[in-house]
Amino acid sequence: MLPAEALHAFLRSRRSVRRFLPEPVPEAVIRRILETAVYAPSAHNSQPWQVALLREEAPKRRLAEALTAQMEADMRAGGADEKAIAARVARSRRRIDEAPLIVMLNLDAGLCPDADDPREHHMAVQSVAMVGLQILLAAHAEGLGGVWVCWPLYAPEATRRALGLPPTWQPQGMLFLGYPAEAPLPPPRRTLAVDEAWVVP
Repeated sequence: MLPAEALHAFLRSRRSVRRFLPEPVPEAVIRRILETAVYAPSAHNSQPWQVALLREEAPKRRLAEALTAQMEADMRAGGADEKAIAARVARSRRRIDEAPLIVMLNLDAGLCPDADDPREHHMAVQSVAMVGLQILLAAHAEGLGGVWVCWPLYAPEATRRALGLPPTWQPQGMLFLGYPAEAPLPPPRRTLAVDEAWVVP
């Protein structure tokens, strides 16, 4: 076991990386990341997550088309001008295309006890978020960069159809992973210092 100080330094060194080198992520690395991911906590230990891996051009293109179609519609409905829409769509398509590995995070309603209960559904969503962070940290341990992206929440059905996901899978978010082509500076962070915490009497 590494000293606590070294582990804290490692956890604090993770950054959201959006630019990647073109080299693919090796199969063995992906396998180790996913093997570590399943140690994330989950409500009732239900482990209600499923992942879909996108590495090839065709599925990434289908995903980009599904997500940007909804993006265009939403931006037009909000009164955005066509130039701004085109720029955002192009940037989003580029990011999907350039990510060597996309991990689509899904909530599997078939693994969620009492899935029709809104409280249980929220617990399952939180569980999927937990496994997402675990994947990001495992990827960081492998020298990869990554970023959490929630675009599928704006077009869950279109995402599911574009990727041919099973009907019980509900896309929650996705992770772009790869070897980093940038070294982002740490963003400002709010503190959670003990002397500033709300201590319940």
